Order: sequence, then C-alpha cells, then structure tokens
Amino acid sequence: MATMQGVRGGDAVLELFCRRGVVPSNDGAELLRYKTKIPPQLSWRRGNDLTDTCTVRVRRPTSSPLRRLLHSRMALLRLHLLRPPPHPLAAVSSSSWRRALPTAATASRLLCSSQPAAAPSSSSSPSIVGGLLDYLNESWTQFNATAEAKRQLLDAGFELLSENDDWDLQPGGRYFFTRNMSCLVAFAVGEKYRVGNGFNIIAAHTDSPCLKLKPRSASFKSGHQMINVQTYGGGLWHTWFDRDLTLAGRVILKAADGSFAHKLVKVSRPLIRVPTLAIHLDRTVNSDGFKPNLENHLAPLLATKYEATTVNSDEKKGSNSSKIAHHPLLLQILSEEIGCGIDEIIGMELNVCDTQPSCLGGGNNEFIYSGRLDNLASCYCALRSLMDSSKMSEELLNEKAIRMVALFDNEEVGSDSMQGAGAPTMFHAMRRIVDSLMHQSMGEGALERAITSSFLVSADMAHALHPNYPDKHEEYHRPELQKGLVIKHNANQRYATSAVTAFLFKEIARIHNLPVQEFVVRNDMGCGSTIGPILASGVGIRTVDCGIPQLSMHSVREMCGKEDIDTTYKHFKVFFETFSDIDRKLSVDF
Repeated sequence: MATMQGVRGGDAVLELFCRRGVVPSNDGAELLRYKTKIPPQLSWRRGNDLTDTCTVRVRRPTSSPLRRLLHSRMALLRLHLLRPPPHPLAAVSSSSWRRALPTAATASRLLCSSQPAAAPSSSSSPSIVGGLLDYLNESWTQFNATAEAKRQLLDAGFELLSENDDWDLQPGGRYFFTRNMSCLVAFAVGEKYRVGNGFNIIAAHTDSPCLKLKPRSASFKSGHQMINVQTYGGGLWHTWFDRDLTLAGRVILKAADGSFAHKLVKVSRPLIRVPTLAIHLDRTVNSDGFKPNLENHLAPLLATKYEATTVNSDEKKGSNSSKIAHHPLLLQILSEEIGCGIDEIIGMELNVCDTQPSCLGGGNNEFIYSGRLDNLASCYCALRSLMDSSKMSEELLNEKAIRMVALFDNEEVGSDSMQGAGAPTMFHAMRRIVDSLMHQSMGEGALERAITSSFLVSADMAHALHPNYPDKHEEYHRPELQKGLVIKHNANQRYATSAVTAFLFKEIARIHNLPVQEFVVRNDMGCGSTIGPILASGVGIRTVDCGIPQLSMHSVREMCGKEDIDTTYKHFKVFFETFSDIDRKLSVDF
C-alpha cells in the first residue's frame, strides 16, 4: 500500500491509498470516498504489484481549492493509466504534498495502450519526450505555455528581464523576458562575443486554433445555459464536438485596495461540451457530410438550469457588469478555482480546452497524441535545446554569437499584434542586446553587422504523409513520421527557405548524422505560411523554415512521432553549439 499524508491544517487531512481491492476503514471522520476501477488492460504498475482500486479518504476540508484538487486528481485516474513516481509516496513531507500528487504534468506519464514504454536510451542525449508531455499538459493556452516556459528558464538559472528597465548584460549571461504573458524571448551570450557578431535564433509560436469566449459569453437556449464562443484560427471545428471540454486562460482581478492583478486559471475537470445531433435527427449526415453552422451549432453547453450563487441583486442590475456578461455559475466556478471572490473578477480571456491529457500511443507507444502539438512541440524543443546547450558556463566559453529563442503569439491569425511576430519585438531585443554589450566600443553599424551575420530557424509543424490520402502530397516530397525534421520550400516565398539557408541547416544534420526531409506543396494546392517570411522580411535575417512532421494538424487532437521529437531536439541543440563554426566556412556576398 502506498500512503501519502499531508495538508495538516485545521480539519483538512488528505490521504491517498492505492492497493488491490483494499478500502481503508472508517475512522469516524466524515469521509469522501472514491473508488476508481482501472480497465483491465490498463494497470498501475509498481514493480510486480498491480493496483485495480484507488481510494481517497478526506476529512471534509473547509478549503474549496482542496476539494477541487481532489476531484481533478481522481478524474485523471479515471481517464488514464498513471505511472507513479519511483519513490514511495509515504516518504513525502507535508510541505511537498502537492507536488507528490499524481498529475498529468509532473511525475506521471500517460500511456494510451497497455504496452510499457520503451526503456530510456543509453545515448548521451536522453529522450525529452517525457518533458514534452509534461509541458503540453501544463500548457492549455498560450498564457500557460509562456508561464511554464518562464518557470523552466528560471529553474535553469536564466535571469528575468523587464522591457521597461535598463539592461546590463554581460558575456556568458543568460536572460529572458515575456510580453503579454504569451510571447517570450530568451538568449544566452557567448563568452567570446564581440560587437557585430550574429544571433543564432530559433523562433516558434505559442498559440493554436481553438474556441475563445466572447466578451459576453452568457447565452440561453431552450432552457440551457450555453457559452458564446468565437473561432480562433483555422481549426478543424468538427473535431471539437463530443469532447470533454473545459476553460483556461487568464483573468483580471480587482483587490480591495483598488489594485489589479493578472492571474492564470485552468479548470481541470470537464466543464462544457458541444454535443452533436443524433443521426436519427440528421439522417443524411454521413452522405452529405457534417456541416455545422459555426454560429448556431458550436456553442458549448454549461448547465441545464440556473444555480443560485453569491451574486447580489445590485450586481445583477448592472447592465455593463461582467456578472451579466457571463453566467453566475461560470463566475462561481472561476472564483473557486482562483481562490477569490466573484466580485473581484473584472475581466477574462479564456480558451476552450480539451481535458484529455497528452500521452503516448500506438502499438509500440511510438506516437504522441495531444492537442496543441502545432506548435508547442516546436516551442519545447527550442527551449530545451537553448537551456541544455548553455546550462554550464563552459558551454558558452568558446561561443562568439548569441543564442536566442523567440516564441510568439497570434501566428494562427496572421501575427499582427503586439505579441505576434509581426511586431518588432525580436528586432528591438536584438538592438538592445547589442547596445548593452557595446560598453565602450563605438563600432559603426554594430546592429546591422550583427543582423547580416545572424541566422533564424523558423520552427513550425509540417504535414506528414497521410497513409489514407497519399495523393495530397507532391510525389517526390513526402515527409514521413519518425524520419526527422522537414525543411519547407516554396518558390513564392510562403516559406523563407533559400538554397543557402537549406544547405547550412542540412550541413549541421549531415555532420551529426541526423535525418532531414524536404517538403514542397503540390502546384494545384494552396500553401500555408509561417512566421519565417514575416521575420525574414521585417528584420532582414537569413531564415530556414522547418517543422516536425505530424498528422491531424489543427484538430483538437493531433499526433506526431516520438522519435521526431528527440531528433528535432538534437538538431536544434547542435545548431546552437556548432552553427557559428559552420557558417564562417561559406561566403555568398564578397
């Protein structure tokens, strides 16, 4: 039996028991009891012991956040097999009880099949797939993705900067800043940096197609409480029907002293759903196709009847109040999740999210099933490669350039925002870095010389060959899963790749024996685009467009190959470590 005790304060005591068929006896306290039957093909593995029943006993806590935490943890156990931490939970101290609980984003990995995961590679570069699953499960929105990236950078020793302050940068230093909590720029300065040396950059985007709450989200249809939403980006909206959905994002709070606070929120339990119409009422759906009206048919269902809340009568009368704009029930749920009063919520920006955790799947557990792979998979590979290539001072000892990662918001809708790639965020950061590192040097055109020496990798997911639709790919450019990064080409500059930039990126792969694929769209099909051309033209920087191959792009649930994640991480890491040496061997303008 594994027991974890903690939260000793007042009447709140939480104990987690995991044992085959054993339920703890009632000790006289008022109990909340949950029995969770794990399907026979999914077992909680701990050595040779298999657990098919998990029971949680709680002396009913007065704290609503603790009750919500309990519900969310047990919901995860009902959904998936959780692989527990390697050490017994009984040894966990009360101060760290919250981190020790099984979550989809920390100690546990989720498997969608009963076959155990492959053993870690003995290679000098261990797999980062587990870390990616954790990152995806934390990052339900662009705000959460940026906050998690911030946390990881701080843990890695990077220094947080503010765009509003003076920067005092030094060679060998590692820094980052955020904008709007949905855009992030991180960089490490080489010890041998000299004014005029270039930037080696990997750029990606934090946003994904989703549904977003309208400013006035409260809606009633035939006695049902509905949520008004608007579509963001070019999603496969039919995939959002009949999913266990919830809400996440950020809220603005007003404190009693008149100050304001920006808080992230994530309701972990299934909260809303967009039900499809039964085939008995839509007999031609299979022959004519599923063609929902996105205004009339995409509103999620929250509840069937009004539940009384603490909203007082004066608040209900305010025509411009958020209490009228949003269902009181929704505001109550958010306030309990955040731990604030309903009156304190004065603004919100929430995304509709799928609650199913990211996991491994397939016959050999070789695939990653998840939402938001486009483009959080690229974000994570870029972040990890920067952190791991500069975590020790000696790793920057011989570096002459500046290694940078830039993560932007709003790519899915054109990048034209303050936090998007269309803003001069990266250009301004480069200028400020050069200015701060100039010190007494007064070299002419320092920033311009740095830009011409710089190189950008625009990382965005790529279209893998679909086995059921092979004719959708050009015959000689068919990227496949598990075969490495895809370099994207387009003669009409929908991608920024040139012969020079493609050669340099492939040369890195050749030297380190990494696979590379190439993609060109068919002449009879339209071509998407990326932040690559935006940054290449806006900054004037050499750029290659590349991506991890995936299927089901822009679906609520996407998939990619596990091996491609590790290959991408290795490619990005050696890009940071070796590009400066490779680049100086090629002369184009002379």
